[in-house]
Amino acid sequence: MSFTKNVCFLSAAVLAAFSCTEKRYPDPLSIEEALNSFQLHEDFEIEIFAAEPHVMDPVSMVFDASGNIYVVEMPDYPYKPEPDQGQGKIKMLWDRDGDGVIDEATVFAENIPDATNVHPWKDGLLVTAAPHIWYFKDTDGDGVADSKEALFSGFFENNSEAQITNLRFGVDNWFYAANNGQHGEVTFSEKPEETPLPMRGSDFRFRLDRGEFERTTGPAQYGQTLDDWGNRFFTQNTIHIHQVVIPRRYVHRHAHLPSTVSISNISDHELEMFQETPPPYWRAERTRRRNETYQEQNLDRVEHAEDHFTGASGGTIYLGDAFPEDFYGNIFTGEVAGNLVHRDVLTPHPENPTFIASRAPEEADKEFLSSTDPWFRPSEFTVGPDGYLYVVDMYRQHIETPVSIPDDLKEEMDFDYGKEHGRIYRIKPKQDNTRTLNDTDIRSKTVTEWVELLTHPNHWWRNHAQRLLLEEQEKTVIPQVQALLEENEDPRTRLHALYVLEGMEALDAQIVRRAIKDAHPSVREHGIRLAEKFPENLPQIVEAIDDTNPKVAFQATLSLGEFSGAEVVKALAKVAARQGGNNWFRTAVLSSEAGSSMELLEQLVNNNYFNDEDEAKTAFFTAFSHVVGSRNQAEQVKLFLDFLASQAEGFQKAGINGFVAGQAKTAELKERLKSTEEYAEMNVQEALQEIRSTLGI
Repeated sequence: MSFTKNVCFLSAAVLAAFSCTEKRYPDPLSIEEALNSFQLHEDFEIEIFAAEPHVMDPVSMVFDASGNIYVVEMPDYPYKPEPDQGQGKIKMLWDRDGDGVIDEATVFAENIPDATNVHPWKDGLLVTAAPHIWYFKDTDGDGVADSKEALFSGFFENNSEAQITNLRFGVDNWFYAANNGQHGEVTFSEKPEETPLPMRGSDFRFRLDRGEFERTTGPAQYGQTLDDWGNRFFTQNTIHIHQVVIPRRYVHRHAHLPSTVSISNISDHELEMFQETPPPYWRAERTRRRNETYQEQNLDRVEHAEDHFTGASGGTIYLGDAFPEDFYGNIFTGEVAGNLVHRDVLTPHPENPTFIASRAPEEADKEFLSSTDPWFRPSEFTVGPDGYLYVVDMYRQHIETPVSIPDDLKEEMDFDYGKEHGRIYRIKPKQDNTRTLNDTDIRSKTVTEWVELLTHPNHWWRNHAQRLLLEEQEKTVIPQVQALLEENEDPRTRLHALYVLEGMEALDAQIVRRAIKDAHPSVREHGIRLAEKFPENLPQIVEAIDDTNPKVAFQATLSLGEFSGAEVVKALAKVAARQGGNNWFRTAVLSSEAGSSMELLEQLVNNNYFNDEDEAKTAFFTAFSHVVGSRNQAEQVKLFLDFLASQAEGFQKAGINGFVAGQAKTAELKERLKSTEEYAEMNVQEALQEIRSTLGI
């Protein structure tokens, strides 16, 4: 946006004049006008797929394995409906005349408070509607749900922008759900005897085939997506693309790590975006007031009313087969405040187990899709069986929650205005735009055909085929699946085959060993993860720490921590010596008992680790010392302090700093020792003597 435009919309004088002479908030556009408002990547075209009155307030859409189309409507947003008075609906959409545009909608379920997302399971739908995850089913075939069961209950329900949502079925046979890290005490209807699961700080995952549920790394807000290899990415309002780097179960093997941060903002372009709409009056005025306050308080802080992510939503990775090859694996994220769709190209980091999210060269100063219509609210996406990208547009005058807007600015705002609107668009490449949704019924095919569909180039077909095989448990196809794992040239197919076997409990150490040796790094990575259940494959995990692919070596480091023994300690010491300066690998080593043991320290000594000092070594040793201090086991502390006394001054200082910080993790221990600043003023021998005296060692 230009400087002139910023001045125009952020100037108090202009705002005052504008408010007196013109209508502050525009009215909706017709479908034709809305289509004309789009500026889209030159290789693509956009068309209407569904619109009011067939869809209103849509927030999610899914194609089930029979080719049925379900849409979640959320007219209650942004208010919290009273119990049993919600207006939310799940509709089925129909294209009766076959022209590619929806011409009829029927109600599958209604009166659902806070419904946000659906996903097929068996012959019904899983529905996120806080405080529950429901299972709806049509048992008599009339297209209307007549069975309803609360599978999981107890999720946070007091803010519609931070509730359980975004169900995704992963290649590992787990369902993942975004929980935004909110508190809750979650129970499972099939296991009422189990202690409620506390959810604060986490997202959620579950397996209905095995009755398992647990916390997982978060916090995803509204937008969660998994790639072909199970890498998980999620969206939050201002940070439009996080990557989950470490599964939660690894960093909670013990409670003594300096940090359990397991996610990374992988964007290389931070908050910048290029919107074509001016900020609405309320946002511009609120921003002006806030910036004025920051200046009065001499705070080094600036808020932006536009051109910066504030409403990122629905990040979805494209895994279809209709777009040009360069778009495969790209992530598309809606910006409901900026009225645009942003695209990120993912590149593996050369040293870390992470990706780098970058703008495509042709979008260095513009977005993949932007609109001049301020009502355009792209909340979520889905990739259809035809390989096209579908954009779910809630289409509202206001999308912000009222709680964050000053009362005087809300007086002129009608947060319900637009409830009767809603659009879903379809984006096609200009060179491949004739595909249809005909013949997309997977469920009616044979089990053998489901196995064959694991080879399909479009993830939609592969993902549904894998899920159906998991549901049906028809084990006569196991030889056919094993053949795919052994012979198919597509690593995506091999990975699906691996997890079909896992879901049918048909894995053995030999199959997993084959996966560990696979030509593709992501298959190797999953093979290592699965090898945690096959101790006889420990030698292969040890070998994998030397893999040239950082994600494979990283997974091997994490997986080693599930074992114990001299071989494991020796391998983890090797990783610490080689990559201890890398925060991710350092955490992977220290997250395990073996990787934070005195045996590991002894192994490092034997490897001459402490003969010379550098920044990477002191970083690792500081973190190691933190774990020792936090764990506070008397015998280990004594051995550690004896060791520390014999080291060079740089290592001594690092060890003291880490140890004291670890001891200070609890109020009881914090009172026993001085602060790190106080110890820094002493020479190291005095500091060590003070610590020994205080601890009685």
